[in-house]
Amino acid sequence: MAIKPISVVAASILMGVLSAVSTVHAQSQALPKPLLQEGKKSLHQRVLTTPDCALFEKIGDANGQSVPPFSRYYVYERTNNAGLPWVRVGPDTKGNLAGWLDEACTVEWKMQLTLAFTNPANRNPVLFFENRDKVQALVDSEMPAMALAPIMAEIDKTGKASGVVAKEPELAIDQQQNFYLLPIFEFEELYTQAGEPMRALSVASVTKQDRGTEKDKSARGAPDPNAEANKQSSLKAFSAAVVFVIDSTISMGPYIDRTREAVGSITNKIESAGLGEQVKFGLVAYRGNVEAVSGLEYASKLFVDPVTVTSGADFLQKIADLKPAEVSTPSFNEDTYAGLSTAINDIDWSQFGARYMVLITDAGAIMGQDKLSTTELDTAQVRLAAKEKGIALYTLHLKTPAGKRNHPIAQAQYEELTYNEIFGKSLYYPVDAGSVEGFGQRVDGLASSIVDQAKLAYEGETAAGSALLAKAAEPTTDPVETLKRDAILMGHAMQLAYLGEKQGTQAPNVFTAWVLDRDLANPSRPTTEVRVLVTKNELSDMSATVKSIVDAANQSHISPTNMFEQLRSVAATMGRDPSQLNQSDQTNIAELGLIGEYLEGLPYQSDVLNLDEQTWKSWSAAQQQQFIRNLSGKLALYRSFNADLDRWVALAPDADAGDNVYPVPLEALP
Repeated sequence: MAIKPISVVAASILMGVLSAVSTVHAQSQALPKPLLQEGKKSLHQRVLTTPDCALFEKIGDANGQSVPPFSRYYVYERTNNAGLPWVRVGPDTKGNLAGWLDEACTVEWKMQLTLAFTNPANRNPVLFFENRDKVQALVDSEMPAMALAPIMAEIDKTGKASGVVAKEPELAIDQQQNFYLLPIFEFEELYTQAGEPMRALSVASVTKQDRGTEKDKSARGAPDPNAEANKQSSLKAFSAAVVFVIDSTISMGPYIDRTREAVGSITNKIESAGLGEQVKFGLVAYRGNVEAVSGLEYASKLFVDPVTVTSGADFLQKIADLKPAEVSTPSFNEDTYAGLSTAINDIDWSQFGARYMVLITDAGAIMGQDKLSTTELDTAQVRLAAKEKGIALYTLHLKTPAGKRNHPIAQAQYEELTYNEIFGKSLYYPVDAGSVEGFGQRVDGLASSIVDQAKLAYEGETAAGSALLAKAAEPTTDPVETLKRDAILMGHAMQLAYLGEKQGTQAPNVFTAWVLDRDLANPSRPTTEVRVLVTKNELSDMSATVKSIVDAANQSHISPTNMFEQLRSVAATMGRDPSQLNQSDQTNIAELGLIGEYLEGLPYQSDVLNLDEQTWKSWSAAQQQQFIRNLSGKLALYRSFNADLDRWVALAPDADAGDNVYPVPLEALP
């Protein structure tokens, strides 16, 4: 066989490559693109399907393919047929066309906003009103709580009330285990006559079960005669995990020993009562950055995993070598958030209905931007991470004489960390003078309260019946009694969440309605949380942009005037509109075009988007550092969101993975 010269072979390969590239280019050029929203340069038109939607290959076909309610489709083409509007749609932005939808069966969805219910404990249920006027009238009334009372009484008596189309279920709905979509179409800021703010939101709700027959729907709406028996049966499997996150630095020896004593005593009682499977204890210890002081041995360490611990004796054996560090850490503040992050991320909390994490420390927390931080996380990010997993965070702050100057800083951190929206207060419990006896009483009280709740649950009773709830609501000045009563209320909230998950509680069956995001009887209590359904592509873009801002802010410390020059350079590199990159010192980050249009018009105020050069220059070094810390912490959150594979959701059949969405809380946005 004749061998072709190398130059001929190379030319042949090159021609093949060029041909392939040309083909790919031609195909990419031929792929259709979704239509843009009016006035937008990158945000595409989107619609949601209603329960009666069908997808047709061609307009005029006799039969179409039914699609799940609330499927999100991108609009590629709009046309009229016989005077009726139709939209050609695809499941993603990649040019994959699915077919035609009658526009009448779709709802425009400009912003991918959805609601999530907060835990229903300690507040009135969310009511779905048929029109905005009813909501406005309640908010405008002189005493909204009194105006709401007869409506609630009528619903309790008859199951319905004039102007109300649905009510939130009594049990909590677990969005992680049983994803539901309450898309927001409109929102409006309202104020009561007392000046208390709240949002009125136009939403929709259709559960997965609504794909069934009318007979199925009717049966689902009827009272369940076995509801109480099912509840009692489910409660028997209710279990609790109590994980202590303890500072194990050189000053903590007496408190480590007292924690060991408390858990040993309470586990003996648990096992004697036959509740060994109902309550499990875990322990994480933390110190500081081992690169700064190698003798510290670890920044954080999981000593006992409540999922795998078998008994009280096993717990004590696993912490037998837990002792305070033999060397001092570099600063009085410790790497608290390393310990909390280990507990949040390295334990499978889904195994438990009640999830408690108790921080024990005599010092403040190292913040994320500090060179000694091993997590780059700040207080808000750790609080949000725990909240997303349904963990109740407590802090026992040992106010020892040695830390007197540190007490105000640490208290502010831990009050923010443990703020609980169910109570409208922080689960922060100071131990004055660092009393070992006072500390022990609090640990004993908390643990025994949780065990009592587990015992009641095992017997088929809720941990907070009317008598217990009434007692827990009574005022008291006793710090140990306060902690125990808070634990009763928290146990009730966690049981509502657990029963909701086990019984598959669904969002109400209603298509469009208006709701309020706060309890009219107590406007400090949020009833819902707004979440932005961010696509994988958008999260990647947001992470890259936030990192660019953090890098520019860090570099600008040499010369603060350089920050916005660097951001203009970044914007130009990212292909942003050059006409927006003006030199005015009042041009903010949003106007530079650094943040994608998917964050525009959301119901939140962004310190990042609104930051301009003039404001940045006017800030002190401490204010600039706080800004950088906040953004760095959010950047770490975005990495965890990206890795949280179980919560990425496809909103349409056959959609490209890049258009899957993650429910990002508003407070996590830049």
